[in-house]
Amino acid sequence: MTRTSSTTRPARAGVLAVAALALAGCSLIGGSDGAAAPGKGGAAQPAAELTVVTHDSFSLSEDLLAQFEDDNGLDVTFVAPGDAGALVNQLILTKDSPLGDVVYGIDNSFAARAVDAGVLEPYRTDALPVGAERYAVDDAGALTPVDMGDVCVNVDHQWFSDAGVPEPVTLEDLTEPEYKDLLVVTNPATSSPGLAFLLATVGAFGEDGWQQYWEQLRDNGVKVVEGWSDAYYVDFSGSEGAGPRPLVLSYASSPAAEVPEGGGEPRTGALLETCFRQVEYAGVIAGTQNQAAAHKFIDFLLSPEAQGDIPGQMYMYPVDGRTELPEAWAAHAPLAEKPFTVAPEDISAHREDWIATWTETVIG
Repeated sequence: MTRTSSTTRPARAGVLAVAALALAGCSLIGGSDGAAAPGKGGAAQPAAELTVVTHDSFSLSEDLLAQFEDDNGLDVTFVAPGDAGALVNQLILTKDSPLGDVVYGIDNSFAARAVDAGVLEPYRTDALPVGAERYAVDDAGALTPVDMGDVCVNVDHQWFSDAGVPEPVTLEDLTEPEYKDLLVVTNPATSSPGLAFLLATVGAFGEDGWQQYWEQLRDNGVKVVEGWSDAYYVDFSGSEGAGPRPLVLSYASSPAAEVPEGGGEPRTGALLETCFRQVEYAGVIAGTQNQAAAHKFIDFLLSPEAQGDIPGQMYMYPVDGRTELPEAWAAHAPLAEKPFTVAPEDISAHREDWIATWTETVIG
């Protein structure tokens, strides 16, 4: 879950717009604010500084972040250069003069690029939950998995019920004539969900078939917009009911944000046979002089408290499977049983070519 207007997850749109401004190079609101931390014998010591580089919709509860500062004698500053792609680009461009000490928000579509560029240094945390090792992208441990979720096509149940049209189920269904002009997606060159959906089609149809699939979507009237907010809140009919298209690219967790106040069934659902599994990582930025504090922040992101805060704040699943999830998630935000995947090294090797081919095929 960039997650500015292009990738912000549902139920966070307004909050994260503010958060993006607050995180763009400012100290933690409600944190230590540079106050002295207790030292040995009660003597006050200046708080050490830690700079966290993240995507621009990072969000954890202020009280939780403030407690992390207090517990560790740290003054935390966040720098938010953009989405996962912009994040990695900036880490590479500033390799000789790093933006910060630790990074969060690199996802599996850019993970191998960051590792190959040498902008991270290894850290194997003892805090990694059991089972989370399956999300590892390299043997050295340069990236630590923190959360994950599925990018999927979402459907407006009410629209299809009113129209008397059966809902699509699979990627193939979306190319059928009854769904002409009903789907809106985001551009993979400008949106991380858009890139995830492109990767879903690569995973589903292979190197020899994904381009033909997009030709079929194009001919069936798929609409492409630059960012998630426009797709979800302007073109999609199912959230605020503002748009004409009842199919939109979003997240499997999106319907949980659409549960009516007071309870009941959401108007929307996720098509779980159209999903790509997105994993977000944290890592120590190469060249930091603050390794110990960077390690503490990664451990903090894997703590039960932070893992439990992630669903409500960032609408992603924690990598710790023992975490208690919001009640609505069990019914309305299930993960796909068989999401499409593409190996990180294949993404790194072919991403730019795939995007260029997609652009020529779909945009012209």
